[in-house]
Amino acid sequence: MMSVTTDLESWRRAGRRVSYRGHSLFVQEGGAPRADGDAVLLIHGFPTASWDFRRLWPRLVAEDRVIALDLLGYGFSDKPRGYPYSTFDHADQVEAVLAALAVRRCRILAHDYGDTVAQELLARLVERRASGHTGVSIDAVCLLNGGLFPEAHHATVIQRLLASPLGPLLARATSERTFRKAFAAVFGAATQPSAADLDDAWALVAAGGGTHRIAHRLIGYIAERRRYRARWVQVLAAPPVPIRFIDGSDDPVSGAHMVERYREVVREADVVSLPGVGHYPQLEAPERLPALWPE
Repeated sequence: MMSVTTDLESWRRAGRRVSYRGHSLFVQEGGAPRADGDAVLLIHGFPTASWDFRRLWPRLVAEDRVIALDLLGYGFSDKPRGYPYSTFDHADQVEAVLAALAVRRCRILAHDYGDTVAQELLARLVERRASGHTGVSIDAVCLLNGGLFPEAHHATVIQRLLASPLGPLLARATSERTFRKAFAAVFGAATQPSAADLDDAWALVAAGGGTHRIAHRLIGYIAERRRYRARWVQVLAAPPVPIRFIDGSDDPVSGAHMVERYREVVREADVVSLPGVGHYPQLEAPERLPALWPE
């Protein structure tokens, strides 16, 4: 178990593997095991991995058992080329990891695409409660910048192209240089990633055959957000558990405009805005993040 973050290679070596449908998922765990099966679950976004949470890791593991995974297609997990990637399958992966690690209840911290996976997990929680079925209990959720409402999500040019018929061509043409430029563009002007941050982000994307080579398959979640909007917005409008939304206001993708829409849809919204911060609050200003969990 890793309780202190050091560098990306140490993070990789300290992780473990969980098998899922013939593929391997990278899982990181830290903090003290708990007899009650309680844990904090971290769900990363597109196109990086669980390493995105490294600057919050010491704070989290000091208080809780913490579990992070790289979803299939990302980071140090397998990246099968022809796999039918979907939000529903990624939610299945999360549930498989929680089962493998004997987690019975959790709090979720999610970011970007991970928010959508968390919304699907909440929708399943509602269904289980209605049917009387058991499963992992979710006690609270903290969402960081993400496309919670498809009508308020401002996809980048690259994301729009990946989701278009040109997606396979763009995936093959993506280089380290174009990736680094696009990644930095969603950060705040005063909170830009360091050279080391960019190196790590590219290393995660390039690992195992390359997330960038299958990005046109992974980006299908944008269309799914529109198709399943009612299902995933309902758990925000009528939350089955306490939810806090922490948002970097200067994010061009899901910044202040997403907060505005959140307040329109969610009554008594628990929202924290971070002016001057872009799409990655956990990397850009971890010291400014308030208490993650709502009361």
